[in-house]
Amino acid sequence: MRTISWLISGLLLLGPALQTANARPQNDKQTSTIEQVKIHVAKLGIGDKARATITTKAGAKVKGYVYSAGDDDFVMRDRKTDAPTTIRYADVAKIERNKGHSMARNISIGVGIGAGALLGAILIVIARAD
Repeated sequence: MRTISWLISGLLLLGPALQTANARPQNDKQTSTIEQVKIHVAKLGIGDKARATITTKAGAKVKGYVYSAGDDDFVMRDRKTDAPTTIRYADVAKIERNKGHSMARNISIGVGIGAGALLGAILIVIARAD
């Protein structure tokens, strides 16, 4: 009985100390998120080939390409209007890379169109033969 009381009192004394040891500051988590966004933007690169869709924490979506990147923010330009939009790294909620169409997809579309045209020509020949 005495062992159980010592164990319970030890847990009661060490419980709050363990909670403070596991607690991390919220600012540290935000800093790591900003660093992850910086790394992702750096992987995209800069220029016309660095196409992406950025979703901000406010819910706005910005499509275009990364024009320039700084320490605190980066500039996205719209591909159609070439209008610049400056976005802070802290305001980014999501980054989606827009690679465009892959070569395999383009080849598949071409083969499908060719096969459809060939099938159509065969059906026309069969219909005229009757």
